[in-house]
Order: sequence, then structure tokens, then C-alpha cells
Amino acid sequence: MIPRYVRPEMARLLSDQYRYEMWTRVEVLASEAQVRLGHVPAGALEDIRRAPVPDAARVAEFEEEREHEILAFLAAFCEPIPPESARWVHWGMTSYDLVDTALGHILATATDVLLDAARRLRRVLADRAVEHWHTVCIGRTHGVHAEPTTFGHKLAGFAFAVDRGVERLRRARAEVAVGTISGSVGTYALIDPLVEEHVCAALGLGVEQAPSQVVGRDRHATLVQSIATLGACVEQIALEVRLLQRTEVGEVEEPRSAAYQGSSAMPHKRNPTRSERLCGLARLLRGHVVSVLEDVALWHERDLSHSPVERTALPDCLAVAHYQVTAAAELIAGLEVFGDRMRSAIDATRGLVYSSAVLADLQERGVERELAYRSVQAAADRTRADGIDFRSALVSSRVGAGAGAGNGAMRPERFLVHHDVILERLESLRERED
Repeated sequence: MIPRYVRPEMARLLSDQYRYEMWTRVEVLASEAQVRLGHVPAGALEDIRRAPVPDAARVAEFEEEREHEILAFLAAFCEPIPPESARWVHWGMTSYDLVDTALGHILATATDVLLDAARRLRRVLADRAVEHWHTVCIGRTHGVHAEPTTFGHKLAGFAFAVDRGVERLRRARAEVAVGTISGSVGTYALIDPLVEEHVCAALGLGVEQAPSQVVGRDRHATLVQSIATLGACVEQIALEVRLLQRTEVGEVEEPRSAAYQGSSAMPHKRNPTRSERLCGLARLLRGHVVSVLEDVALWHERDLSHSPVERTALPDCLAVAHYQVTAAAELIAGLEVFGDRMRSAIDATRGLVYSSAVLADLQERGVERELAYRSVQAAADRTRADGIDFRSALVSSRVGAGAGAGNGAMRPERFLVHHDVILERLESLRERED
């Protein structure tokens, strides 16, 4: 994890120290179950419970000697426990009983933090969409003026995209929230399945149905793919903000502090750095998808090739996504919207953006479609070439003065007659509690 792109609440969950806290909890819970089964003395359990969580630095010292993090952790954990009780720690378990069960809890908890941030982004987008529902702007296809829409409609589309991202994350959370305490190669040879049931229930986890010593890595791949897809949705939002901030467009501006400085050389610059950063973070998230998919296929019951990938990709994805989604909510909440500039962009083409309405009106009046299309297209070409307004060009066209010039076709409201249908859907989204 890069500290620059990690929020404090996520940094704690993804730290080595928190991982050791969870390993400690798994060991204590497993010992509880073993006592209930009569395999471990009750007195040993009390000593195990009193042992503190090992310090990450102490675990690192032991790892220098053993070259095995789990054995290093167990040595540090058992250090203050009386030997007659310490011998019962980790009884019947294998390393990844500890690692994967704790990992399931950590991933589920960290995903909950990301889900909270995504729901806030969804809410901010929906609220601002309602605020600007009647702020008319130009819709662009291929980067070219198309037809009028509203800025609220743009934001509504983003809100629903984030909502789909929330649903994907919820499903992925359920997939990773599993553990396994099944022993070497997953056969429960030296450990009763009741231990697994007790530990996983206490941690709010499901149980891997047919363990191979480890939890299936397809679960992690699903989570990372869901995170990367959400990141791409945020990138779409940020890219639109970037494009609308261009000097020749100037329809929005991202929030800035009074001390903002955009360039070391050009004092006038007001660069879209916040939205650019969000786009860059989406690339990082996508980059981890392939490597995590590579982890799904392990040799036989397990190998260790997945470990370095997971140590990097899983915390990075969760930390970066949480940072990105949180920053996106702050960006949209503070975004300045220039409605007058948006309206002037509609008028900049001298009426060309109304061509589809004119075409539809001509067809309704009985003009054959090819003739109507070619006539309207020719008038549009003349508007661009001669600089006259589209209405005047239509009057002198083959279809004449009746070509929609005076019947309401040339106004933005013509394109928003069914706009409230989308608003109703948006209001339903705002009322959702999940």
C-alpha cells in the first residue's frame, strides 16, 4: 500500500498488526472449541486468552530466524504463555487454517468500509442530480454536440452505475466471507469440523464446503474484479468532469482550496488534478485483476505462488478503491456547476442541435424520410459553411418554411418531455436503504 492513497480507517484493517490481531483471535476461538470437545485442558485456554497480540516487530524478528511468518507468529504469540499451556496452541491446525480464516474476516470487514464509501458516493451523485435536474446542457456523442439533456441526467447515470457497483461488491463480499479450519489438504484428519464451525460462526464467516487446505482463490478474484469495475465507474465520472473543465468548455470546476496552485511555471493554471488522479487510480485497480486471476489455479491441494500476489494486490485494491471512491464523493459534493455556460454551449451551434426534432416533425407532416433527412442535412451544412442560423437555412431549403422552424422543435424542452420518468427512478434510488 502507498500511504498517499490510503485512508486511516482502511490502513488499520490492512496492516500487519491487525492481521496478527485476527490470527490471535482465530487461535483463541479454536482453543475454545477444542476445550468444549475435551481435546485441550480448560486451564490452558485461560493462559491462551491472557496472551497479548504479538507485536509486528517481534514477529519480524522470529521470521528472520524461521523464514516462515506463521511459525514466527506462533513463536511470538506463545512466548508469554506457560509451556504446559502453549503446547496446545494451534492444535490440529495447519498454517492456512489460520491465514485464510483471518483473511476472510479481514476482506469482509474491509469491503464493508468500501461499501459504506460507495453508498455515500451514490447518495451524493443522486442528490446533486436532483439539484441539477433542470440544468439544461448539451449531450455529446463522439465528443460532438448531439442533443440537449440536463446535467442532472448525467449525474443520474453515474449514480445508477455506482449503485450497480454496490450490488456487485455486496455479492463479492459474501463470496470472500468464508473460512476453513480443516487441516492439511482439507480432510479434517486431525481436527474436528466443529472447531471450524465455532470459529467461523464467531467471525461471521461461512465455511468452505470442500476445502483443499485453502479457500478457493476464485473468491478473491471475484472481489478484485468487482472493485476494478467500480473503479472504472468512478473513472467515467472523473473523465466527464475533466472534459467539462477544459478551457473551451468551462461548464464545471472541481473544488479547490484558497491556497490552490496549479502549475510551478504558469500561475494562471487551474488544472483538473483531482479528477485526473481518480482516473489514474482506476488503472491501478484494473492492473491487479489479471494477477489475481492467475492465483485461482494452484498446484494440487495448494502451493504458495498466490501469496506474494495477495500480499500486494488485495490490500492495494481495497485501499486504493476506498481512497478513490471517497475522493470522488468529495469531488462531486464540491463541484461548481456553471448553468449559463451549459446553456450557451447549446446555442453555440446556432440551432443545429435541434436537427432531429426538425426531421421528426417533417416526417409527421408526410415528407418522405430520405428527402427530409437530406434537406435538413443540407441546411445544417449551410449553417456551418455560411454562419447563418439553422432556422434561416431551413426556410430556404427544399422543404421550405414549414421545416419545424416555428412549431417548438428548436428549444431544449422539446427533448425533455419524458424526463420525469428518469427522475422517478432516481428518487426511488435515493430512498433505498441498504
